[in-house]
Amino acid sequence: MSDIARWYVVHTYSGYENAVQKTIQKFVDNRHLEDMILDIQIPLETVTEINEEGVSKQVERKIFPGYVLLKMVLTDDTWHLVRNVRGVTGFVGEASNKPIPLTEEEVLAWGMEKHEIVVNYSVGDNVRINDGPFEDQIGTVDEIDLERERVIVLISMLGRQTPVEMDLGQVEVVSD
Repeated sequence: MSDIARWYVVHTYSGYENAVQKTIQKFVDNRHLEDMILDIQIPLETVTEINEEGVSKQVERKIFPGYVLLKMVLTDDTWHLVRNVRGVTGFVGEASNKPIPLTEEEVLAWGMEKHEIVVNYSVGDNVRINDGPFEDQIGTVDEIDLERERVIVLISMLGRQTPVEMDLGQVEVVSD
């Protein structure tokens, strides 16, 4: 079931985010819905506040006040459960009682899920480019940037080594 779970945004009364999160979690635990509602999050950021005396302290602040994010399998039962929690005003993007899930890009941009990248090559390895204008070219990995999901490969063009930047998945290790 977890493969069809999607992220949804629930709108709450201001200041009710934590109560809504706890109530939904209690329903999940009591009704054994762990396979239907997988995650409940209130996105937070840590900021430094400085008071009038010049003393600074770290505080967590809600990134989206009035909203709770749910990773769930949308059924009539889960929709009714969430919709009827005290403090919930509705789902964001609701059209004819059917919430619209977040896109994969939004989920990754908001940091709700981490995208694990497994790279089976390293700097200095010979690789074959398997996509794009340099497809089937052999080159040497010069740099790997996991954060940006990019790789720089040196390929031979017009008798010189030329760096080409591409997505991590556009290259594969050349088997010996």
